[in-house]
Amino acid sequence: MRVYLVIIDETEEAHVALRFAARRAAKTGGVVHLLALVPKQAFNAFGGVQATIEEEARDRAEILANGAAGELMIESGKMPQIAVRVGDGKDVIIEYLEDHPEVAALVLSAAPEGGPGPLVAHFSANAGALPCPLFIVPGGLTNEQIDRLS
Repeated sequence: MRVYLVIIDETEEAHVALRFAARRAAKTGGVVHLLALVPKQAFNAFGGVQATIEEEARDRAEILANGAAGELMIESGKMPQIAVRVGDGKDVIIEYLEDHPEVAALVLSAAPEGGPGPLVAHFSANAGALPCPLFIVPGGLTNEQIDRLS
């Protein structure tokens, strides 16, 4: 079974990647894994404040991932696997891929305008070292174009 990994955050690019991955999974009999990233907070002398900030960020990430899972459930009828991880995005994704060798593709979306974004820039520059293919979906595609391509 093919597993498509999508990184979930508050950007429109995440929704584009999710739609593409959901369509590919539906057409190939695969599933989608959602990974929500929580940036590690800079050291704060007031540990309680830092812990509260991290907890709030984790709660936001869980809400985003669950919302995306609901969209996916409506779209495909399949519930994705959800993971929320704290740390540097690039490192967390690499660790996730190492821990989940069943992932068939990492699906990211580029911004419709401007630079590609930090994850797309990093992983496209290092695609040869990934244990799976990297799909980069153009962020300016319409839903109809995504459906046709996927």
